[in-house]
Amino acid sequence: MTDAPSTTGLAGVAQAARAERGLPPVHLWNPAHCGDIDIVIRADGVWMHEGSPIGRAELVRLFSTVLRKDPDGYHLVTPVEKLRITVQDLPFRAVAVEREGDALIFFTDVGDRTTAGPAFPIVVETDPATGEPAPRVRVRADLWARIVRPVFYELVETARLRDGRLTVASGGVDFDLGAVETSA
Repeated sequence: MTDAPSTTGLAGVAQAARAERGLPPVHLWNPAHCGDIDIVIRADGVWMHEGSPIGRAELVRLFSTVLRKDPDGYHLVTPVEKLRITVQDLPFRAVAVEREGDALIFFTDVGDRTTAGPAFPIVVETDPATGEPAPRVRVRADLWARIVRPVFYELVETARLRDGRLTVASGGVDFDLGAVETSA
């Protein structure tokens, strides 16, 4: 069992995350909500604190390990505190993909590795503002990564055409990337 951190705020979040090997069991922690903290994960994946980018990748990774999505939003969670943050789009970005056998392995901007399959689907919706595809992949629990455009293009290049739609397979599942537009 993890000892409760002796400090609060950002220092407590960092201390709790460092105390764990791998990912902390944030799903088991149920601390009281302590309020909001001025951390924003921008749509481009940049983590901001009080209006300035968090420049240390290690610190961003540390915070990402104690991130949880609850019905009332995204929170940084420790055994003793829960602080709501703002996420403009999705908390992570899938910045690379590799094929290993029949699996697609995605790598995020915060160092996560996830294998697309039944529990970690690839979902492609259409952005209502732009009409462009908005692909994402589940990383863990209810945390998703936006698949960045170059990675999505890689998926499209390897996709198969099936009934007028592009699909890619991973982990025994065919994922729909979207319809193929034909010119009239």
